[in-house]
Order: sequence, then structure tokens, then C-alpha cells
Amino acid sequence: MTKIAFRSEGPASLRAWLESQAGSGEARITTRYLPKRVEEMTGGSLYWIHAHTIIGRSPLLGFEETGQGRYWVRLAPRLIPVRTSPKRAHQGWRYLEDKDAPPDLGSGEADDLEAMPPALLGELTRLGLV
Repeated sequence: MTKIAFRSEGPASLRAWLESQAGSGEARITTRYLPKRVEEMTGGSLYWIHAHTIIGRSPLLGFEETGQGRYWVRLAPRLIPVRTSPKRAHQGWRYLEDKDAPPDLGSGEADDLEAMPPALLGELTRLGLV
């Protein structure tokens, strides 16, 4: 499943927010609508999009009703770096098939695109150059 990293300035700020939630054992984001494929999503990953690029993933722990007509998406409080890949921005939930999911970066492996300023990376992605 993919989601826009709303209010995130980049991978570093997203990682910092996720890790700041580690004390409670999970990070939560709120959504109005439960994904239709919720059963198969639990145990999978939420892939984060920033500047038209998939930048990382967080393991999905599950979904829970908030009691106010909304739902929490429960995530492991970590960002697993993946090989960046272009992805258009969207509203709502989009499902990412296994064959289309970018591979994780290995320990110590760096993705040069992460060091690039987000605005430049977004423009290069828009032009189809990365």
C-alpha cells in the first residue's frame, strides 16, 4: 500500500517522526476510510511517497477503529530504506503489487537519490530522468 508522506520534509524527518513513536511500540496515522483490502494488508508494508518518489516503507501492524468514525493505521515505528523509485502523488489508498515494490536497501547500502534535494528529485522524476 502506498501513502503520501504528508508534512514530511524528506526521509530524515519521516524517519525522525516514526522513531519518536517507538516508546509506545507503534506509530499511528489516522484515516477516514478503512482500505478495502484491509485483510491482506496487515503484515505487509506501507510504502511512503515523498516528492513523487517512494522513499521507504514501514511494516503494517494492523488497523484499529478510533471510536470517532475514523481508523488508525498502526505501523512499526521505523522507516526501512528502499531503492527509490518514481511514484505519482495520489489521494486515498493505492495498492502496490509485490512485483512492483522496490527492494530494500541492504545494511550500509546507500541510495544516491536520497541525498538529492527533494525539489530537484521531484523535477527529475517528473521529467522521467530518474
